[in-house]
Amino acid sequence: MVLDHSLFTIHFFPMLYSMTGYGRAEQTVGDKTFLVEVKSLNGKQFDLRLFLPPLLKPYEFDVRGMINEELERGSVECIISIKQNGAAKPVTINTDLLKAYYTSVTEVAKELGADVDQLLAAVLRLPEVVVNSTEMLSENDWKQFQSVLKEALGNLNKHRIEEGKSLETELLQRVVNIELQAEAILPYEPLRRQKIKDGLTKLLEDNIGKDNYDANRLEQELIYYIEKIDITEEQVRLKNHCEYFRAILEEKGKSKGKKLSFILQEFGREINTTGSKANNADIQKCVVLMKDEMEKAKEQVLNVL
Repeated sequence: MVLDHSLFTIHFFPMLYSMTGYGRAEQTVGDKTFLVEVKSLNGKQFDLRLFLPPLLKPYEFDVRGMINEELERGSVECIISIKQNGAAKPVTINTDLLKAYYTSVTEVAKELGADVDQLLAAVLRLPEVVVNSTEMLSENDWKQFQSVLKEALGNLNKHRIEEGKSLETELLQRVVNIELQAEAILPYEPLRRQKIKDGLTKLLEDNIGKDNYDANRLEQELIYYIEKIDITEEQVRLKNHCEYFRAILEEKGKSKGKKLSFILQEFGREINTTGSKANNADIQKCVVLMKDEMEKAKEQVLNVL
């Protein structure tokens, strides 16, 4: 069997998303400037660290839902800030939080021998010590903020798609390399069977003499032994797994990482079984190279959405 290498030409289908990305969006609406920065890394589930200004605290569940729906999976950090422009607004000092901050910072400063004269001014600038006392986010401001958040998430997904292009190219190449090693095994199959037959024949001749064993019984035992170490089924299943892997890459939809990971586990079973049955140094070399390509693919799939 000779593989048509033209079948392995790598075509790009913009269907694979990486879990790694960064997005940013900023917009001024009236007297407020909304800034959203969001970044994501690979993760088994959706894990969000969300930093919200006080004005958006009432909308926290909505914000989390929007991010979860758009990004689906990964370790995500989202930092949102609102800058107030124009005239000053009435404020309230959170005295309990101020005292807690000031006590802790003063103790550390004294331990370090640092100047404590300007600590109060610094503590007043810490998050949520000074908050707007009466202002609430209007319905219009909330709608405008949602558009900024969606823009940041859209920019992050554009980054994910670009990363996904590289991942897809790499993964397809890994599959091609595994198939080429599977092809390289084929010429060793007839030689392996003949070597087994010659070995058994020599063993019998050396121990009981050339004319003292039943040739028909030898053939029966040989067939049984060769069936036990036959790797045809493993090679067929491995080929099918490779084709299924490609089919998953071409499917519509974003979330494919878990499926691809499961298929690679099936790759491993067939490759390992081939190695355990090989009884041939050249086949073992091909098996080692296939395992190497498979492990590289597993590492890359960890970053697929």
